[in-house]
Amino acid sequence: MTIIALTLLVLLFISNKSPTTGKDVTQSSSAGSNYLIGVGRADCTGPAAEVPLMGYANPDQLAGGILSRLYSRAFIVAEPDDSKRVVFVSADIGMVSQRLRLEVMKKLKSKYGELYRQDNVILSGTHTHSGPAGYFQYTIFVISSKGLIRPSLNAVVNGIVESIDIAHQNMKRGRLFINKGLVENSQINRSPYSYLQNPASERSRYSSNTDKEMVLLKMVDVNGQELGLISWFAIHPVSMNNTNNLINSDNVGYASYLFEQEKNKGLLPGEGSFVAAFASSNLGDVSPNIKGPHCINTGESCDNPHSYCPVGGAKMCMAAGPGTDMFDSTKAIGKNLYLKAKDLYTLASQEVTGPLHSAHQWVNMSNVTVQLNATHSGKTCKPALGYSFAAGTIDGVGFFNFTQGK
Repeated sequence: MTIIALTLLVLLFISNKSPTTGKDVTQSSSAGSNYLIGVGRADCTGPAAEVPLMGYANPDQLAGGILSRLYSRAFIVAEPDDSKRVVFVSADIGMVSQRLRLEVMKKLKSKYGELYRQDNVILSGTHTHSGPAGYFQYTIFVISSKGLIRPSLNAVVNGIVESIDIAHQNMKRGRLFINKGLVENSQINRSPYSYLQNPASERSRYSSNTDKEMVLLKMVDVNGQELGLISWFAIHPVSMNNTNNLINSDNVGYASYLFEQEKNKGLLPGEGSFVAAFASSNLGDVSPNIKGPHCINTGESCDNPHSYCPVGGAKMCMAAGPGTDMFDSTKAIGKNLYLKAKDLYTLASQEVTGPLHSAHQWVNMSNVTVQLNATHSGKTCKPALGYSFAAGTIDGVGFFNFTQGK
């Protein structure tokens, strides 16, 4: 039986425009005009050599050093009277496993009792494919990571908890502002032919086959001192391809690095009070390799339904980013994200106010009834992996020359 832990966070956005100035005016509410806000960052890098990297499911892709350290970034928002609070964590890891979450929650409970719980702690991975593996409990991940790697698991658990500790210790009265805008020249749909299988009526709702909108949450204290930000944007952190052996946080991590270095001037990476998280959102099949797929042996395009090359087959079809190599592409895409976030951050004026709510629900995704229309409904079934799953994608091809589109 497949169970998914679904955590819901709701912030009620209330923004009124002054009829005379046209500027945002904060509406009074039970939460008042301010929240209690805490931010924190801690290292979660883990073992740097001879462990598989998490993301491309290639057991032979082993870590062989560090290009950039990995961090957990925590943000706590509480009601002014501290009656309710919510924690959001974005960690430079592939994704959050259930085992990882259980161990984090166990440590938090031993420290804080019932203050931080299933229903008010949200853990998110940036989805970098260049961090240590070995912290999952599901078979398919255990196989590619060659089993449990306790040092890797411990590093992520301890890093997440420490980042929450730091945020908890630095709670102060502050304000939240939200802004959003479009990011260009940073992403493509890596499965465009599959996307075309969606009904035309659905596709016509959107101007593109990827979501180009960045949403940014800005945090300042009551005196205007900058605390941090969370940016959500749909992009895979796979500018570093499956030939990479250096631990790093990829394009979104580089964006965090640029923003934090700007705000924490004169300090080393990972130091300073300002915390900038470039968190994952609806990034499925959204690639940063904007030059598209080409055959690495001949240079010709392999932008076809099966991502297949005439010579060498599917394993020769790979997408490339805008730079001269994967390192350059990582910086180029990361800089694009940073510059857009900087613009949104600077211009953010819509204040977030209102009561704070969070909830947690377990959902059996293999037994859900979906109402399709007034007369028809459908029901989910047990999960399965199709043939094309084994083919991988143009960002990282699979094994045995399986092909996409079948």
